[in-house]
Amino acid sequence: MVERTTVRAGLRTLREIERTGLAGMDPVIVEFLQGGSGAEITLRRNRSAFDRIRFVPRVMSGRPYPSTSSTLLGIDLRMPVLTAPFGAEGYFHEEGHLAVARANERFGTCSVVPEAGTFSIEEVAGAAPAAAVFGQLHPMGSEANFRAMVQRYVDAGYRALVLTLDCPQPGWREHNLLNDFNIDNRVVGGNYPPGAEVDMERALGQLYPQSDPVWSWAKLTALLAEFPLPWLAKGILTAEDARAALDAGAAGVVVSNHGGRQLDGVRSAIEALEPVVAAVDGRGAVLLDSGIRRGSDVVKAIAMGADAVLIGRLSAYGIAAAGEDGAHQVLELLRQEIETVLVLLGRGGIADLDRSAVEWED
Repeated sequence: MVERTTVRAGLRTLREIERTGLAGMDPVIVEFLQGGSGAEITLRRNRSAFDRIRFVPRVMSGRPYPSTSSTLLGIDLRMPVLTAPFGAEGYFHEEGHLAVARANERFGTCSVVPEAGTFSIEEVAGAAPAAAVFGQLHPMGSEANFRAMVQRYVDAGYRALVLTLDCPQPGWREHNLLNDFNIDNRVVGGNYPPGAEVDMERALGQLYPQSDPVWSWAKLTALLAEFPLPWLAKGILTAEDARAALDAGAAGVVVSNHGGRQLDGVRSAIEALEPVVAAVDGRGAVLLDSGIRRGSDVVKAIAMGADAVLIGRLSAYGIAAAGEDGAHQVLELLRQEIETVLVLLGRGGIADLDRSAVEWED
């Protein structure tokens, strides 16, 4: 049977956690968190595409009670769900990714720790070293700053990098424009530089320059060859880019449209998943980001070829609702639903999922 946990009132379902977290949030911050780019076509498509995937159950399977455990790049996970590197997390809870990483460590999974976070990568690693495994970077700006940041991840004990490639500049986010909203440097400047009083706007301007938005695969390959960490390419939506990332040395890819917050009008992440899985063809890991809201979504993604998924907004709702405990409860509820779906599908565990478990609607 599904192992149930005792929870406080208001945190019994993921929808309750979302409502609780948003209820105490400034409306401008709600729109910053919930909104997408442009006309929000891709934001909506991320969810509607999941609705078009049907399960194909098998009864009387004779399978043992399912396990949700998996591995990713040699790292053991209690379930194939990691926390995405959402920045500005100090808007949602004063402990930000410190709370998220501690929740992940308690549960048995990992964080992708953001570069533009409220707390430094060293602080997050100190708070939860077993969870602070993946470090995020934006390949842009000066090579010297990029090298320095990679070295900090190495020195802090991180085991892999996730490079966000689809954000050479922020997407056209009209909620922010209408609200005259500009991110407070204090909630994204935890890494530049640590512990010093500086002009954060200038420091972040070096990190996110408008004058040099594009790097090349060749430049990225040359720089990362200097360091021992494997890396994943995040923001991949096509087979062509997946193959280019692997040819550049990536250990895998993250299929993502940035939660519908960058280029509007692209395909949903789940629609892009299978062509990317086919292109990767076992040469590396494939993760899915964007649109995950339920345990059943996780099962669908794994059945369609993903090795793991990332959750961003769900973790933000969790810390907004109840800090570390809220983030932990998000993971527990996902686990319980995943187990339930696996039982009803007649599958013995995450490792037993394949394409025969799902089908697209006509």
